[in-house]
Amino acid sequence: MNIIAAYLPQFHCIPENDKWWGKGFTEWTNVKKARPLFEGHRQPRRPLNNNYYNLLDDGNKTWRWQIDLAKEYGIFGFSIYHYWFNGKLLLEQPVENFLKDKTLEMPFCICWANEKWTNGWVSSENRVLMEQDFSDKEDWINHFMYLLPFFQDKRYIRIDNKPLMIIYVPYLMEKYLEPFLKCWRELAEKNGLNGITFAFQHVRNYNDPKFKKELFDYGMEFQPDFALSRKVENRNFIQAAKETTVNKMFKLSSWLQKNYGIYIHRRRNQRDVKRFSYDEVWEKILSLQPEGGNIIPGAFVDWDNTSRKGKAGSVAVGVTPEKFYGYLKRQIIHAKTVYHQNYMVLFAWNEWAESGYLEPDEDNQYKMLSAVKHALIDTGEFPIR
Repeated sequence: MNIIAAYLPQFHCIPENDKWWGKGFTEWTNVKKARPLFEGHRQPRRPLNNNYYNLLDDGNKTWRWQIDLAKEYGIFGFSIYHYWFNGKLLLEQPVENFLKDKTLEMPFCICWANEKWTNGWVSSENRVLMEQDFSDKEDWINHFMYLLPFFQDKRYIRIDNKPLMIIYVPYLMEKYLEPFLKCWRELAEKNGLNGITFAFQHVRNYNDPKFKKELFDYGMEFQPDFALSRKVENRNFIQAAKETTVNKMFKLSSWLQKNYGIYIHRRRNQRDVKRFSYDEVWEKILSLQPEGGNIIPGAFVDWDNTSRKGKAGSVAVGVTPEKFYGYLKRQIIHAKTVYHQNYMVLFAWNEWAESGYLEPDEDNQYKMLSAVKHALIDTGEFPIR
């Protein structure tokens, strides 16, 4: 089983984050400020031996540590988030360093996080920090050419002999999506590739009935969001109506901000942390059937985003390494027998501010990693490299 773990590169400083959030901001800033919000709430999360690493350290030391660890415990590869805003790159230096250093032997792919950046996770004003526009064909070409050296790299993950390109929320691209995908497929063939294997990730793509899933080679069930969304009765109608309204309001808010400096404040009614059962969500995951086409199943280690959102956040309760091992083992079997897939997307390798991480921490040390290793070994699915 090829487990692809989501990888966040926001563990180094960039001028934009310094401007928006304060000098020296990285993902660790949120992790360190977290506090317990209810009895038994496990916050703050602390990396083992205070390993608050910097991804731009000398000699790619952190990359080497992460890769050695991931390979030892059975992670097949990383899906690295990529941020492109009409030619403007953010958080690109770690993966560019990885590309240049051919001694870093780890399969990887790119996931384009194609949303606008806002301050909505901490503020009701939802100020747009970095715009995103999908209408410029020249930008599509420039974007492809920037990523071409990654696609050509021998370490890049290929499915059906084509590089795997994940787009986080492609439904946001609306009428530009189909010509964009056609353009990139043509560019891939012109540049010596066999094409591109496109996959979509976020649950919002499933919940919008207008989204053309057939344009993609694969869909990914990104957990725990996907399972949590399945709790909604008549979800297609309800979620589609909600997403349409939210999307229209966000467009209006962005237009007003850009042209008139006016901000529409969102209502925040939640007064306490939302909690959900780790066991119930995992049982929901294990009951899922693929919703048509090629679907890559998902798994999740843990979830708690209160270090980012405080009381407006949500928490999985009842998480233990032993449970994670048991559920992951069952999901590996489920992926093989029901989904007929050799790939699984895992949340996550290092999403520390959402408590989705495999890297060792002070409480569990290497137990979450060991859970992955033993689940793979016990199902006969530990990857052969």
